Amino acid sequence: MTSPLLEAKGIRRTFGHVQALRGVDFEVRPNEIVALIGDNGAGKSTLVKILSGADRPDGGELKIDGRPVHFSSPREAQEAGIATVYQDLALAPDLPPAENLFLGREMLRPGLAGKLGLLDRPAMRRRAATVFDELGVKLKSQSVAVETLSGGQRQSVAIARAAMWAEKIVFLDEPTAALGVVQTERVLQLAKRVRDSGTSVVLISHNMPQVLEVADRVHVLRLGQSVASLRAADVTVDDLVKAMTSGKAEQH
Repeated sequence: MTSPLLEAKGIRRTFGHVQALRGVDFEVRPNEIVALIGDNGAGKSTLVKILSGADRPDGGELKIDGRPVHFSSPREAQEAGIATVYQDLALAPDLPPAENLFLGREMLRPGLAGKLGLLDRPAMRRRAATVFDELGVKLKSQSVAVETLSGGQRQSVAIARAAMWAEKIVFLDEPTAALGVVQTERVLQLAKRVRDSGTSVVLISHNMPQVLEVADRVHVLRLGQSVASLRAADVTVDDLVKAMTSGKAEQH
């Protein structure tokens, strides 16, 4: 078995008198989609914020490629190869897809023009077109503002941006929550293509059938604790619901 890309051990987080995480263990291995599930209040969002550098744990240990790390900001997590796509997507609605892929990492023109801060938009469009093609993302146009795209296309742009800059892991927070059936299927297929391109994916979702369709492994949280890590191929929706509600899991 390959060593984990990311390993969290005994992660604890308390907010006042509320214990959001009570010693959670979690890992992500190379080239896998691991779904993180749990009922409301299970601790999913808190764990993701800690793993992506948006929050700090009160205790426990994080490792990347076997080396201890301490993230004090999302930027530090990004530098370690981790990117997160939250439900608000964090896109610039008035900019086209290519410029959204390079948001905060804009390419400058060579020479004096670059020193003057002039953007190399043709180069960004070419690179973006390559990324979209590699991931199978189809957009109605590369030149329109992303606010004119469908919800599924905007989600695809956000995922492509994360995959472009994340060397190791992309976290997807409820990526299909507001999408229709066709758009949902396209986003799930995109998650698989991100995995197949060499970047592991953590999928946070309440949709159990989708979880079993796309995930290689399912990690279950309940009341701030890890209660199961299951091979998706070996379990049913009923098994996942049982683990979420009772803390007991079966694997067939």
